[in-house]
Amino acid sequence: MPLLKDTTLGIDFGTSNSAMAVRQGRSPARMIALEGDGVTLPTALFFNAEDHRTHFGRDAVGQYLAGTEGRLMRSLKSLLGSALLQDKTAVHNQLMSYQDIIGLFLRMLAKKATEALGAMPGQVMMGRPVHFVDDDPARDQQAEDSLRKAALEAGFENVSFQFEPIAAALDYEQRISHESLVLVVDIGGGTSDFTVVRLGPERLALGTDRAADVLATTGVHVGGTDFDRRLSLELLMPMLGFRHLGPTGREVPNRVFFDLSTWHLIQWLYAPRALRDAQNLRTDYADQRLHARLMTVLNERLGHRMANTVEQAKIAASLSDAAAPMALDWIEPALASAITPEGLSQHLASPLEQVVACAQECVQLAGLAPRGPDAIYLTGGSSALRPLREALLQAFPATPQVEGDLFGGVAAGLAVSGR
Repeated sequence: MPLLKDTTLGIDFGTSNSAMAVRQGRSPARMIALEGDGVTLPTALFFNAEDHRTHFGRDAVGQYLAGTEGRLMRSLKSLLGSALLQDKTAVHNQLMSYQDIIGLFLRMLAKKATEALGAMPGQVMMGRPVHFVDDDPARDQQAEDSLRKAALEAGFENVSFQFEPIAAALDYEQRISHESLVLVVDIGGGTSDFTVVRLGPERLALGTDRAADVLATTGVHVGGTDFDRRLSLELLMPMLGFRHLGPTGREVPNRVFFDLSTWHLIQWLYAPRALRDAQNLRTDYADQRLHARLMTVLNERLGHRMANTVEQAKIAASLSDAAAPMALDWIEPALASAITPEGLSQHLASPLEQVVACAQECVQLAGLAPRGPDAIYLTGGSSALRPLREALLQAFPATPQVEGDLFGGVAAGLAVSGR
């Protein structure tokens, strides 16, 4: 297939959501519709065991929540750089590695791109976090190499990478009128990334090689899915036995609860051996109702539904600044919980402390302490979280916060950053 040589495709393959944008020549970047009119879609696949079809995005999540027999997979980006990436799992009556499953998702994006453009783009710029893996350069490079391999096998050509917060900065630069030192805060599903960069209309005209304008970058492997896991452990898992004291006065072994609260680990709990291990925990419980609930969740494969319930309640509590109920009557009649604004701040205090500390480190490395940056530019879906913005306000009280395109800004900036 011929390539569109003057065209750059930006791909934001995210832990929770993905987006694509295209730039032809020096025209402005534009988003590509991925699901109906929607320009973003959940990074999710559902392998339908009834019709043996693979569903993506909201369709995938909808199939799962409707009770269709099959397997839902989310947060696959979290496996990059881990030994689990090459493990194989049964999909449509065949064994497939998680690397190849990522490739399936990227192949769907390639099909969407060619449908929108009429041909393959001449250049592909993929986003990557500052650190796929914290404090391990070898595994971090391995993660990038694995993602490049999956993209090439999906049909893309001339694949390059750009840090996601730098891409977000280049998108923001299209809309400012004077030179500024900006802290870009990109809070995604799996990572929190920060960049201090010098931006301005005159610098925009200089071209795409902006290395000298990047004053510092930092990142930490904490993001929206970690917030969800913390809320699940504090609010839902105790209903299944987390921190429950058994007949001997010892707590029920807790690994199953941590895995059940982690999107990309849930699927392993449905394997026969994992189910046997969970069933064998029965003697560790003093209250057998709690164990019965755990086995209901595992036997009926309700783990992803619990994770989705927490995620949606977190968003609702943050947006409304009011309590968000979590109905769990599909586990047991009348079972329920709720997330309150106070609980949101309390339970997320520890991971948010790590995130803000990483932002402060970035500002210090850039030489801007103590005065701070001229502005904080927020992007990534999890940057909308009210406790996060409050924590950043405490850390940088004199710095205005500017909200960008939370889900499309990185993809647009990636398209702009192509040479």
